[in-house]
Amino acid sequence: MGGSGSKSKGFWPFSGSGSVDDATKDGNEQTLARVRSFPGATPFVFTRRGSMFFDEDGDLAHEFYEETIVTKNGRKKAKLKRIQKNLTPQGIIKLDHPCIHVDFPIVICEA
Repeated sequence: MGGSGSKSKGFWPFSGSGSVDDATKDGNEQTLARVRSFPGATPFVFTRRGSMFFDEDGDLAHEFYEETIVTKNGRKKAKLKRIQKNLTPQGIIKLDHPCIHVDFPIVICEA
């Protein structure tokens, strides 16, 4: 699995130079220091993309449905029809508590 991968230099945003000896220099195997290759990179995530949408009325939800009445054999039946048009995404959401990035290659706790 993954024959050509991210083992070469520069693909992991949180690793220093890509070598194994780089992590064990000075006795610090696991540090949360900023990376040399990306000076502004941190292991924390402060924002995420919203998964909800706004409709024309300004309501916020994951999905929107419209009730339609279908007449079949003289009987009226109500059905829900999903609305997929005229929806705008919620956008970027600031997280209450920062999370650790999924690609951060450090073991946090060994039980």
